[in-house]
Amino acid sequence: MTAFGREEAAALLAEKFAPWIQELGIVFVEVGPERVLARLPNSPRLARVGGMICGQALMALADTLMVFAVAARNGAFIDMATVGQSISFYRAAAGAELLCEVTIARMGRSLAFGHARMYLDGRPAEPVAEATITYALAGPR
Repeated sequence: MTAFGREEAAALLAEKFAPWIQELGIVFVEVGPERVLARLPNSPRLARVGGMICGQALMALADTLMVFAVAARNGAFIDMATVGQSISFYRAAAGAELLCEVTIARMGRSLAFGHARMYLDGRPAEPVAEATITYALAGPR
């Protein structure tokens, strides 16, 4: 199995993702087979009333990072598509950068199940939101 790390993730983001996803400004902190950890800069472009990062950005972040979690677990990118995503919002994401950690709960032949946990920088014990994500895997594994 080949290594899929931060450099490969950054290249994949630039190559395969829509410009508006790239404009989120995702910064990979850690990319490995056990977890993907990334930072979402606090930007006025993503804010809504009161400076909160909008829920749509959080959902897009979780969904996007799932691709990298699957690729890191697999050792390389494979074609995949979102089958389902459920998210719970616990508190406002305001005043700091957001961190999102995605782990794979189960990787089958045709489906991958993941969990995303989002929290403000420096406050990992106080999640902002959590999501469960299911992907259909289309490529060879």
